[in-house]
Amino acid sequence: MADEATRRVVAELPLLKTAAGPRDGERWVQRLKEEYQALIKYVENNKNADNDWFRLESNKDGTRWFGKCWYIHNLLKYEFAVEFDIPVTYPSTAPEIAIPELDGKTAKMYRGGKICLTDHFKPLWARNVPKFGLAHLMALGLGPWLAVEIPDLITKGMIEHKEKGGG
Repeated sequence: MADEATRRVVAELPLLKTAAGPRDGERWVQRLKEEYQALIKYVENNKNADNDWFRLESNKDGTRWFGKCWYIHNLLKYEFAVEFDIPVTYPSTAPEIAIPELDGKTAKMYRGGKICLTDHFKPLWARNVPKFGLAHLMALGLGPWLAVEIPDLITKGMIEHKEKGGG
């Protein structure tokens, strides 16, 4: 997996039990309840550790998620819109997280601003279906991606802090 701090964070997240996707009716409703419980626990844990870094909400069906994520670099907060759809084959297939405003700014991104998680995250997800959910996606996917890519993009001048006039 990742470093010891990440292992601790993930160990504190509830594991999900219901193997259901958007086409599974009442079982999907149960899965969504588990997803929200895990996300709430993750956000609470982050706030307690002074590491609050994202907000998510979904449409009423729980099939489209959107919100904000942010990264603090040199005491400056860089904030980005984040979005993803739940694949019809979820939870067997992990969602693809997009940060549209960073589209084309890094090689570790696909068209449309979808971040690259194939090498490290997707095999881990596959080994942990259906126990992993959206909180795990954030903790083991988006969080580490931001920690590597955002400082690099800042250093290269690809993104600027909003107060400096950039994105």
